[in-house]
Amino acid sequence: MQQNNGLDKNQLISFALFSMILIGAMFYFQNKQATEQQLLDAENKAKTTQTTIANNTKPAVVTNLNDSVKTTSIQQVQLKNKELSLGISTLGGQISTVQLNEYKAYNPQSDINDRDLLIFDRNNSSYGFQFKDKTGKTFNTKDLIFTPTQSGNTVTMQANANGAVIQFIYTLLDKYTVDFNVKTQGLNQLVADQKADFVWDFNARGLEKGRAQEQTHTEFNYSFNNYKSFDYDGRTEMDEPDETLNWLAIKQQFFSAVIEPQHGFKNSKGSQEMVEEGEFLKKFNFNGQVDLAGNELNQNFKWYFMPLDLPLLKSYDKNFDELLPLGWSFIGSMNRWFFIPMYNLISSWGLAAGWVIFLMTIIVKIILSPVMFKQHKLSAMMRVIRPEIDEVNAKFKDADPLKKQQETMAVYRKAGVNQMAGCLPALLQIPIFYALFRFFPNMIDLRGKSFWFAKDLTAYDDVIKLPFHIPFLGEHLSIFAIACTVVILIYTVMTSGNIQQPQQEGMPNMKVLMYIFPITFLFFLNTSASGLSWYYFVSNAINILIILVIKYWILDEKKIHAQIQANKQKEPKKEGKFQKRMREMMEQAQEQQKAQQQQAKKKK
Repeated sequence: MQQNNGLDKNQLISFALFSMILIGAMFYFQNKQATEQQLLDAENKAKTTQTTIANNTKPAVVTNLNDSVKTTSIQQVQLKNKELSLGISTLGGQISTVQLNEYKAYNPQSDINDRDLLIFDRNNSSYGFQFKDKTGKTFNTKDLIFTPTQSGNTVTMQANANGAVIQFIYTLLDKYTVDFNVKTQGLNQLVADQKADFVWDFNARGLEKGRAQEQTHTEFNYSFNNYKSFDYDGRTEMDEPDETLNWLAIKQQFFSAVIEPQHGFKNSKGSQEMVEEGEFLKKFNFNGQVDLAGNELNQNFKWYFMPLDLPLLKSYDKNFDELLPLGWSFIGSMNRWFFIPMYNLISSWGLAAGWVIFLMTIIVKIILSPVMFKQHKLSAMMRVIRPEIDEVNAKFKDADPLKKQQETMAVYRKAGVNQMAGCLPALLQIPIFYALFRFFPNMIDLRGKSFWFAKDLTAYDDVIKLPFHIPFLGEHLSIFAIACTVVILIYTVMTSGNIQQPQQEGMPNMKVLMYIFPITFLFFLNTSASGLSWYYFVSNAINILIILVIKYWILDEKKIHAQIQANKQKEPKKEGKFQKRMREMMEQAQEQQKAQQQQAKKKK
């Protein structure tokens, strides 16, 4: 009877040649991209200069103006520090431009992050306070024209509304913070309610490569219960009639705009609408009530326009670190206390981000090596005893399936193989996989970091561009995703020898399913972060090496066969508790099946 030993020496040589070709292709594309990039840099530098001049001379575009308001009366007051550049418009007295000075946005033309990163710009954001007067009519501060007074990094915007004075006082602070103090005088002569509505309309503009991935991470986030509780909403509607929100954020993949009221938002409602194409990802609308004191609005607010950097978010001590979607419970803790510190430590050695991920993979493999070694050794042993299993299947071909299963388990027991021992490593890898699935597209330190042909490890690489669109794949093929898929296929070939073929009609062929899985993995990885694909390429390549080492240097197949034959002549090995329980359950099921068959015969 022939035995399936996985890859032979010729296949091993083929795998080595494939790896060399793959690495050579990676270096080729890296050099090719470097040459192209030098040409693009010179071209984009000229384009950027022209665009800057054009933007500085472009007149302001104003929408939703009353007929009495002339566009020539609209001004912008500029505030700037190291972190933020703000433009505050006299229309509505609201922040109309927000630029993060230390970051750049993705530019589809150059395929790198070289555009100004603007969270508010070109009227994509509009906010104000809405009041109801004593006649039942509503008026909104967004429609008022304010007069600015600037002193250093503080701007006072003042407007008159039917005799009432409304002041918005903005102060640009450190740590991406803008103090927003609202004061009114004489408002009590106009309004009857003890509340006002804060209304914010925002169109989230794409800032990253990979529209689908960024859309997934663009959503409402908010905190309540005195900053102790957190929730998010990535669906269409949000409704919090019973909670007082301590802050509300519209979060994107790596950046967020947050508004924090001094006394919270009540009866909050919001909606979001997906935008299928164009420069915007989603349209948001938020409405939250703020209390008036003596029919006057005198309350301090704060705006935060910040990168989602974990140490920075923690430094505010306002539960902002929940904005970083690292996963729930144990998954999030694994990222916060293991993967992020490990990445920071290794990257402090001055290595390229791709090699940091490579070393992270090695470290994870070393930590899991005891259980991984058992799993791979078990897999190898199951291939060795494959002839014994085939012999049982042939002998009990026409027997009851439960009887056949019992005999199969007896072979495993005599050989000292515990099938369940391979479950633990598989279970351990599930939370690790999900943690890394959250880690790579949300780690801002990886944003814009290139490695070989991948220009950004938090996005897919698209060196291979397609002239047409393929469903679920898009218009590109990721080299890292292809490489990972090929390595998983090789690993599948090496481990498929211990997969039992179905003995009953209608049962799926498990080997076929195992070969289909890597192909479906390609569809998943093709639009995912290239850092994740690179990690799993290295991880599965190490798995292949472990299997080869076990097969050619550790596992003695002749000894295992001899041991099995010797065990057949001995008294049956004492069952473990788990094996005993499995046998009893199978026997019980067999008895129930016989009873059902007898009842069926009696009825006939």
